[in-house]
Amino acid sequence: MLMMVLGGMQAVLGLALLTNSVAIATAIWGEADASTPCCTTPGEAHSGIIVCAGLLVLAVAAWGVTTALKFPTRHLNLRVSAFAYGWTALPFTLAFFKVAPVLGLVWLVPAILAIVRPNQPESRAWFDHQPT
Repeated sequence: MLMMVLGGMQAVLGLALLTNSVAIATAIWGEADASTPCCTTPGEAHSGIIVCAGLLVLAVAAWGVTTALKFPTRHLNLRVSAFAYGWTALPFTLAFFKVAPVLGLVWLVPAILAIVRPNQPESRAWFDHQPT
């Protein structure tokens, strides 16, 4: 459940990056001035970077949701995938904190839990059990 929530929040962030790429790039790189070439603003010129970042965020979100959906199989590598996903999800705290500080704090708690939970003894025991 935790990884589904994290993946869903990441998917929303990725979609926001994709749909508002020019506005976000303009906010980062600024408006056009006298040194910019005709017909292109810095936001339009750098919007591809924002789109690439949005696609990367969506790929990480898909990884988390896919791992969460495969949990009932109890495959041992899923525990490792969940642990790695937790460490990957942690840097997204900064992105959410830049958007809204409350979102950054809300994201931090599940991201830390995604790191800690797969490494606890009861989680290890659950994944070590081989279904018959």
